[in-house]
Amino acid sequence: MTDTNKSRDARQNGQLRELEEQVERYRRASEDALQQLDWCIGYLHGCRKTEIAGALATNRSHIRQHLLQRSKQPLPTERSNG
Repeated sequence: MTDTNKSRDARQNGQLRELEEQVERYRRASEDALQQLDWCIGYLHGCRKTEIAGALATNRSHIRQHLLQRSKQPLPTERSNG
């Protein structure tokens, strides 16, 4: 392998690492946002704002399944407190 090829490979590996780190940051940010949304849904449900909570829960489900390609999870209002 020539020095030019080694240099190109090293540069591509560095770019790949940067992209992987960026993907991980976005993944963590999306998980954090979903946790905040879970809290909001639970809070609104507790305040008897069930219509708003239901609409947010529908949006949450769509985001998880269609955008993040994650499995469906129970809603915060469906989870047991035990």
